[in-house]
Amino acid sequence: MSMQNVAPTACAITPPKRKALKHIPGDEGWPIIGKTLEVLADPKGHIERNAAKYGLCYRSHMFGETSIVLLGPEANELVMFDQAKQFSSEHGWGNILGRLFPRGLMLRDFEEHRLHRRALSVAFKSEPMKSYFTELDRGIAARVAQWRAKPGEMLIYPAMKQLTLDLAATSFLGADIGPEVDEINRAFVDMVVAAVAPIRKPLPGTQMARGVRGRKRIVAYFAEQIPIRRARGGGNDLFSQLCQATHEDGALLSEQDIIDHMSFLMMAAHDTLTSSLTSFVGELAAHPDWQQKLRDEVGALGIAADQPTSLKHLDAMPPSEMTFKEALRLKPPVPSMPRRAVRDFSFRGYAIPAGTMVGVNPLFTHHMRDIWPEPDKFDPLRFTDEAQRGRHRFAWVPFGGGAHMCLGLHFANMQAKCFARHFVQNLDVSLAPGYRPEWQMWPIPKPRDGLKVMVKPA
Repeated sequence: MSMQNVAPTACAITPPKRKALKHIPGDEGWPIIGKTLEVLADPKGHIERNAAKYGLCYRSHMFGETSIVLLGPEANELVMFDQAKQFSSEHGWGNILGRLFPRGLMLRDFEEHRLHRRALSVAFKSEPMKSYFTELDRGIAARVAQWRAKPGEMLIYPAMKQLTLDLAATSFLGADIGPEVDEINRAFVDMVVAAVAPIRKPLPGTQMARGVRGRKRIVAYFAEQIPIRRARGGGNDLFSQLCQATHEDGALLSEQDIIDHMSFLMMAAHDTLTSSLTSFVGELAAHPDWQQKLRDEVGALGIAADQPTSLKHLDAMPPSEMTFKEALRLKPPVPSMPRRAVRDFSFRGYAIPAGTMVGVNPLFTHHMRDIWPEPDKFDPLRFTDEAQRGRHRFAWVPFGGGAHMCLGLHFANMQAKCFARHFVQNLDVSLAPGYRPEWQMWPIPKPRDGLKVMVKPA
């Protein structure tokens, strides 16, 4: 099918009148601001209180609009799997990401999304992934060696943010990107911060203004590099792969499509993984028994500390995988996911009209007591094969699901297990007595104080 025959979702979907949603129980809070401040202050507590009072489908008012919250694995399956193509991701995420990451994969719908996802999938096939892995392994080993040489107190979140940003730049842009890498990284950081800034206009001195400048710098870099990469050919970094990627009709991705996809993928690759790896290290520090289990697992692989990791080694690390999954359960990197209904639908007996903004909530689902006994307890054994048997397939959704399931989930798992290998083999990490880090859970979980840990050679 030619991309010329595929139109994006309609430019505007009209929200329904507020009275059209009055039959759904809920509390819209204060005029204008609604429940926004309450959600930002305590997203998990807020949604659990509302679920207890109103059930798994309720009405709220956030970010200037009346919306409907749909909860639980059945809601996740309805909205994420979306077999009937009833929910627009583009018009769900647009207000948050549209200015800085326009037309990224998550901001495309239905047939257009399918065709672009298929074109992008070439960058996540076996051979490119092997190349990414070589660079990831080398970069992680070097950074862990630096941490090992400086024992004492360490702030994990900023250290992890720099690591994942550097790794994304190397894997996605190529090891020979040169001195521009620091400037490119700063531009991405400004864009990510601006995407969730409370002031949504690029007024002078605001985070949004810095984000818009960062986007201009990124666009200029990619626009300059695309013809160079295409003429050069080859290259196993993601950018070079996309410069050669084609649609089903054989047409190359347009320059603008490559710019938009690269901007979005680099943001998604480092920001959510920063959160996940920080949570992973925090749980290891709080649970030395599991830290030792992972260290024993790595020891059984028989790899010397200065030897590279292989993909076969990762297949032999089930406890590390279970531990990472449990960290993602406790603190999913995308705790809520917005969509907008493009047609009328119903959920739990409530008729919901087209145009309604709806949200599903992995953070809530991951803490439902009837699915996860003692849901706030860290227990990687929830992810043994036996424990997972019979569990609803949308009960654990840190990577989303359906057509919009994270394209880079295998990349993330590969990076996490590679990180686990080097980290536990070289470092012992602990928390100070009585220290309990406080986490900001929305829009992407992060420790408010950076997560202070004590590190020493293992």
